[in-house]
Amino acid sequence: MDNRVVTTTNDHRTRYYKGVLFLILSSFSFAVMNVSVRMAGDLPTYEKVFFRNLIAFFFAVIVLARKRDAMPMHWDKERAFYMFLRCAIGCVGVVANFYAIDHMVVADAAMLNKLSPFFILIFSIFMLGERVKPFQLFCIILAFIGVLFIVKPGLVGMQLAPALIGILSGMSAGFAYTCVRKLGLLGVPGPWIVLCFSAFSCLAMVPLMIADFVSIPGKSLAFLLLAGLGAAGGQFAITAAYTYAPAREISIYDYSQLLFITLLTFFLIGEVPDWISWIGYAIIILGSALLFFYNKKHLDEEEA
Repeated sequence: MDNRVVTTTNDHRTRYYKGVLFLILSSFSFAVMNVSVRMAGDLPTYEKVFFRNLIAFFFAVIVLARKRDAMPMHWDKERAFYMFLRCAIGCVGVVANFYAIDHMVVADAAMLNKLSPFFILIFSIFMLGERVKPFQLFCIILAFIGVLFIVKPGLVGMQLAPALIGILSGMSAGFAYTCVRKLGLLGVPGPWIVLCFSAFSCLAMVPLMIADFVSIPGKSLAFLLLAGLGAAGGQFAITAAYTYAPAREISIYDYSQLLFITLLTFFLIGEVPDWISWIGYAIIILGSALLFFYNKKHLDEEEA
């Protein structure tokens, strides 16, 4: 076999596993963020969003300062366009997600937000021209069915508005992460993506905070700072994940956040999923495992 072909295949395999690792790390970080947002108490959503992104902004500044080679950035029209879309739609997604967390059971809000890989699949086809194999599509649909099992118990007596806003958060996240992948293909470093998104989201919340600011107790501030740390870790990790690998190959692993949220909410809030939710978890894990072994087999065949 041509050494160049072997090198290319090995590089693809390495990037795939790095993408999976970073996506699972981002899932844990965002799980910490979600629980911290709820534990911050009864504060306006825009204040929670502001602090969530303020911490990430400073982290991005520090990372860029340490990576001087990433500081010069040429912004052509295409890069600027997709960066604006990532920032604007991503900000809508964060606001919608935080609103859902404040007005629903944390697990229900997280499950609705986890519709994002399904929307990533759709957006990747139109925005990135990526092809999805039938078996990969089957695994995505299987995971989506698992999400419906988890959300179904919460739909009884659920207010329509928070549920729709929760679905909007998943759709917005899917679109934003597809833009992250596109920006990665255009050569935009991850820290720049996090910096621009965090700065945009903070500035967007300032007018609302000026119009109706609510003082923040010390305990709530501590949880907001923890939410910000979780968000910063999640943003850097998920940005790295989608710059390493296509959404169609790794987005299913974003569902690992469900497991992290289950553990955190059980120990910190006392929420215990019922047996129907556990069926949903099992379906999602099955879909993840099938996709993992399918991709592994596919990569092994390319190496042969």
